[in-house]
Amino acid sequence: MFLTYMGRNMSNTVFSEILSGLYDNQVIPYLGPGVLYDSVSKITQQPMPADSESLILAMNGGKPMAPKLMYEFPRAAMNQELKRGRSFLTQFLDKTYGQIQYSRASLHDWLAEWRPNYVIDINRDTQLQDSYADEEHTLIVGVARIAASAFRFKIFHYDRSNYFEITQEQVDKTLPILFKPMGTPRPESNYIASDADYVDYITELMGGFAIPDFLKEYRKGKKYLLLGLPLNRDSERMVMSDIVYGADEHKGWFLRKNPTDKEKRFSERMGFELIDADCREFLETVQAASLAAA
Repeated sequence: MFLTYMGRNMSNTVFSEILSGLYDNQVIPYLGPGVLYDSVSKITQQPMPADSESLILAMNGGKPMAPKLMYEFPRAAMNQELKRGRSFLTQFLDKTYGQIQYSRASLHDWLAEWRPNYVIDINRDTQLQDSYADEEHTLIVGVARIAASAFRFKIFHYDRSNYFEITQEQVDKTLPILFKPMGTPRPESNYIASDADYVDYITELMGGFAIPDFLKEYRKGKKYLLLGLPLNRDSERMVMSDIVYGADEHKGWFLRKNPTDKEKRFSERMGFELIDADCREFLETVQAASLAAA
């Protein structure tokens, strides 16, 4: 049996493996900017800035920057940090993700129904945290360029009303884990944004200092579902490669509509099975299958 799946056929076995893996917490959702495809400002109805280009335009008042800076958000952010200071970046991201109200992304609503035990979200918005707002959980947030600690993360416990910073030893391993490597405005502003941030964070990620020990143990042998994640830029590729270290030999699935040759080669080399689809099409297929099974 085959499901008609976004212009190509995907075996029902693969589809079932993904969903059953999510249910059993053996498949880890890894969320990129594409999962926010239908999240818009409640006032202006403009899409939430999430991917590299939209973030650059939002940061620069809607105007494109020089072509070499438009290549990737971290590069453009570094340019602005050097010109206007680090506080400018923090204020921009705080306003974008902490003050403007957006509609809920459909894919986040779907994940909220599943409530996976471990989710990785490289976006800087708070919708994933909102999905677990009625449940105790552990939040891990990436940090960079700090002198107070060798580690490049902060850990927070959420008690259904507030976040409290805790140590690795205080983590309740029975609770869901939300990993926000690129930061979030809540409970405090911490972001990986500029080139300098990424260089520091990735260096320590490769050295093992950007992921808590309990998470290194938990992730062993898991598979991943890469949703809305472009792999045509080095920053996303390097962060993802180290975060999924220790995965199953078949690392999982890479959903990408019309992937570039570079993305195809990279995902194959990493051990991901490519599915030519975007998040909207994947979600439509999931919902259609659920209705058919009802």
